[in-house]
Amino acid sequence: QICNQHNAEAPNLEQVFHRMAQTEPNLDHDISWFLLPSYWAKMVVALISFLCFANSYDGDFVFDDSEAIINNKDLRAETPLGDLWHHDFWGSKLSSNTSHKSYRPLTVLTFRINYLFAGGFYPVGFHVINIILHCTISVLMVDVFSILLGGLQFSNKGRRLNLAPKTSLLAALLFAVHPVHTECVAGIVGRADLLCALFFLLSFLGYCKAFRENKEGHNFSIFWVLVSVILGAVAMLCKEQGITILGLNAVFDTLVINKLNVLELIQKLLHKDKSLENAGLLRKGLLFRITLLMSGGASILYIRWRIMGTGPPAFTEVDNPASFADSLLVRAINYNYYYSLNAWLLLCPWWLCFDWSMGCIPLIKSVSDWRIIALAALWFCLIGLICQALCSEDSHKRRILTLGLGFLIIPFLPASNLFFRVGFVIAERVIYLPSIGYCMLFTYGFSLLSKQAKKKKILAVAVLGILLINVMRCALRSSQWRSEEQLFRSALSVCPLNAKVHYNVGKNLADKGNQSAAIKYYREAVRLNPKYVHAMNNLGNILKERNELQEAEELLSLAVQIQPDFAAAWMNLGIVQNSLRRFEEAERSYWTAIKHRKKYPDCYYNLGRLYADLNRHIDALNAWRNATVLKPEHSLAWNNMIILLDNTGNLAQAEAVGREALGLIPNDHSLMFSLANVLGKSQKYKESEALFLKAIKANPNAASYHGNLAVLYHRWGNLDLAKKHYEVSLKLDPMAPGTKENYNLLRRKLEQLQKKGG
Repeated sequence: QICNQHNAEAPNLEQVFHRMAQTEPNLDHDISWFLLPSYWAKMVVALISFLCFANSYDGDFVFDDSEAIINNKDLRAETPLGDLWHHDFWGSKLSSNTSHKSYRPLTVLTFRINYLFAGGFYPVGFHVINIILHCTISVLMVDVFSILLGGLQFSNKGRRLNLAPKTSLLAALLFAVHPVHTECVAGIVGRADLLCALFFLLSFLGYCKAFRENKEGHNFSIFWVLVSVILGAVAMLCKEQGITILGLNAVFDTLVINKLNVLELIQKLLHKDKSLENAGLLRKGLLFRITLLMSGGASILYIRWRIMGTGPPAFTEVDNPASFADSLLVRAINYNYYYSLNAWLLLCPWWLCFDWSMGCIPLIKSVSDWRIIALAALWFCLIGLICQALCSEDSHKRRILTLGLGFLIIPFLPASNLFFRVGFVIAERVIYLPSIGYCMLFTYGFSLLSKQAKKKKILAVAVLGILLINVMRCALRSSQWRSEEQLFRSALSVCPLNAKVHYNVGKNLADKGNQSAAIKYYREAVRLNPKYVHAMNNLGNILKERNELQEAEELLSLAVQIQPDFAAAWMNLGIVQNSLRRFEEAERSYWTAIKHRKKYPDCYYNLGRLYADLNRHIDALNAWRNATVLKPEHSLAWNNMIILLDNTGNLAQAEAVGREALGLIPNDHSLMFSLANVLGKSQKYKESEALFLKAIKANPNAASYHGNLAVLYHRWGNLDLAKKHYEVSLKLDPMAPGTKENYNLLRRKLEQLQKKGG
């Protein structure tokens, strides 16, 4: 009888949930779209998201990857793991005044794991993980959108029902193929946004699990609410935006779980209506859950603030010019213009750029500027959506629009300049999470159009066309992110007024040895931004190498005048002044550089060269010794010490320094060569020969290596071997100084020996 009773009750429960599902309009009913089982829908989303970004898998380290990965000591095994919790995203101490305060230890930890498994800085592994993360997030979006668009309902077995399979698939596809995501996926530094999004979504889905046994909001699992808070904290440890999921969970609870009418609630609060309890505000569990979320969020933010230490980071005017405007009105207008541009990137992601700073978007300084239209359009749309979200009689529409706006706006708040100054104008990576709200609103708009349209298939074909265009745009943009040259050049047409774009193109050309072309772009960068000290410094360096010393000095002097603590420019100015034989000024410039950067081995090295030119040998040795203390692998400083000691007859000291250097840098052939010369002069011929041969094996085309080994054999009496290496040296460099004379002396000696033998 018990068994029969169970069978009789089960259908009734299923019918209850069926009726609950039917109480709201079904978005899927009116759209002409694919209906796939959940498993196949997720497979399709995963495959298409993979196809969009697959061609970025073998890309290089580009743009910010150099600082966040290659130059970040936190990735290396010798750095204690504990340091990750005290350093920012770029490897600097959080307590430092120069730190950006971007605290993302879990993201850096994944970089470190990538580095250890790859055995070095090989970008393929880094890129593959990014692609996998985006595919995983896109698959999770199927479940997230099914809840946001179809509501949260469970079967009697606790299984969540997908009440909007078609629209959730469409929204997930729109998210998966959105071109604005390319920076996050194809740029390795975008790992922070991907990990943040992953735990952001897991936190949301975890919060939904709290209501698996829910009946009218009374029963819920505290465990899953706490798990959601913990996952929100993990998301924030990947990137700061992650904390916003706690606010979104509260909004979701209010609208979906408790089905509150926000406008009605506000009106009752304003009028102090005694029926407030009936409105659902004090419904059992809601305030408790929101208290858990808010107290958890406050605790996380407090801990984050304590770790950050000295306060917000210091950014410059070129990073975010609007935030430095004197007028509050100008700041407000430009911030809103930036919001409109972010909205446009979501609507039409065709013009994408790796950097939007440094004049890319000139400030709006007057209400007569035609760009004010963009602000008006943005707020016209937002106000219209907000009015519908609050005032519509359709509770289903209110819920979807409010959630869509919530997911669009709330994750964007940390990048909005409202709470603190950010270090960018526009950053495509920060739109990764807000695009969830955009995809939701787009899909809802499509369902409303389909409901009104007579030819639904035409609309479906149009949406398919949008998806296809986005896939192609993603593939094209991913290919541009594969190398710095393509990435930087792609920005020239999007942001021709951006000095940083021209600077980066110039730097890329200079690194490839094309100095003439690099000069052109550096000059344009300085023209666009006359205070761009890094462009001046790099241009001054190239001009110095081309022996255009006068202009180089002018540029570097201007750079240190604009930024007096620019240590690299002071050092380069010293090098130019040294070349102009203005030694006292050069010495002052070097010491100024060291004053602003205490640990500056290259500057000590150049200071040593200056002292050597002035025959201040003790000072030169001390300067080079400082360089090697700060940077033990500084080969040039070691070499110069050996050579100076050798030239001044201090062979024993030169030998000791050479052996110390080779102990630290055992595979440096130039050090082998210098020490071999010293040993040869000390008549340690066998050891000297071994080092010469080892150096030649490492660098067989160095004429001087063969020439000096020939001199060793000449002294040692191995004349045939001496002849052989003299000939190799002259073949490699017919003009090698002294080699031809020594070779001729050897030939005469061999002829004399032959005559005596005859």
